[in-house]
Amino acid sequence: MHGTVTHLPAANTNQNVNANDRAITALVMLAHGLVHTYEMAVPIFVVIWLTEFDLINLGVAQFDVTTATVGVIVTLGYGLFGAGALPGGIVVDRIGSRRLITGCLLGMGGSYILLGLAPSMVVIALALVLWGLSASVYHPAGLSLISKGVEQRGTGLAYHGVAGNLGIGLGPLVAAVLLLVAEWRTVALVLGIPALLAAVYASRASFDETAAVTAATDGGSKASSGIDSLGEFLTESKHLLTGSFLLVFAVVMCSGLYYRGVLTFLPELLRDLPGFEPIPIETLLPPSVLSALGIEAGTGQTLKPQDYFYAGLLLIGVFGQYAGGKLSDRIPVEYGIAGSFLMLAVLAVLFVPVSDMGFGPLAVLGALLGVTLFVVQPMYQAAVAEYTPAGTRGLSYGFTYLGVFGVGALGGGLAGSILAFANATALFGTLAGIALVAVLAGSALARRS
Repeated sequence: MHGTVTHLPAANTNQNVNANDRAITALVMLAHGLVHTYEMAVPIFVVIWLTEFDLINLGVAQFDVTTATVGVIVTLGYGLFGAGALPGGIVVDRIGSRRLITGCLLGMGGSYILLGLAPSMVVIALALVLWGLSASVYHPAGLSLISKGVEQRGTGLAYHGVAGNLGIGLGPLVAAVLLLVAEWRTVALVLGIPALLAAVYASRASFDETAAVTAATDGGSKASSGIDSLGEFLTESKHLLTGSFLLVFAVVMCSGLYYRGVLTFLPELLRDLPGFEPIPIETLLPPSVLSALGIEAGTGQTLKPQDYFYAGLLLIGVFGQYAGGKLSDRIPVEYGIAGSFLMLAVLAVLFVPVSDMGFGPLAVLGALLGVTLFVVQPMYQAAVAEYTPAGTRGLSYGFTYLGVFGVGALGGGLAGSILAFANATALFGTLAGIALVAVLAGSALARRS
């Protein structure tokens, strides 16, 4: 059983409340979009790093640059993205969301500035570490803000998810387009600027962070002002992880492993498939346009179809996020979770045989993957809010994104290792197995409801 579920009040039509909802939604959409812009631009750079760098020089040891070693470096940044979510969740329950979101934006902007100045893979690793630590606090801060400050929670989660997917899709798309006219370090520097400007906006936005909180509690757990001590942290963590939330945690870990496992090396996987041959830019644009872009004919610059396929797959996930958010207000999220992951398992099994059929069939499968991959996210976010008390909502989302991005970061390293020592068939078979574990967890939640 759920226990005593915290119910939000019905939507209030008061103009001030509506304005508060809009202010919060605007901020979290901006911040969420930027978090994922930076997150998903990294795989575009990975393809370049694999060709530009030969060695990772640590002074006492050197390592060849391969999918396995780059996978470890990317996993380091992505892992901290998740690992920092738990302490971020504890802090947000104490100091509120605004300050953490502002700090997140400042750190992410700084990390991409450092990336743009990186002379080696070691400095790239440091930049990814800074990005991971900075970005890690966003999800517990942003989702706690929605769950406690926005009365129409499902709608707020839907728009929040849409913004995230716009960032997820536009990040690699913008990076790919900019790489047509500038080298990758310049692109990284340019990408760092919007986060710094957004931090200024975040520091000045006006809203009530707790406008939607009621007095109801869940299971007798704390529902006031967050964690005050180590003992209280352990008590509240035990309360969460010995109840139904443990099954939610299993779902989000599987989601993170699948998400990172399928996306980290997707551009690299697509590169050698039929229909993904590089296209000379001079065959696509008239000479006047090439001249305006600073591209000289005969330079050999090419458009890489895999980058745009990857960006398109992520952009179409907007529909999945929106649909998942709306469905979470209309159907039991447990059934939505189980059904979505069953579809992900099927798509993983089909990926390799469909990839041999050419661009068209793979584009259809990619569209289905893009939608389904993101349908589940607002559903498990709503499940967290349903199975946890308001006063430790930040802690709950901290655990959630420790699972999604912390444990989930292992998916990048796992994918890189499987590709280095086995093949794509083994990778997608592994991903199908991970999805089936989530199906079982979602089904178990449904039986408890």
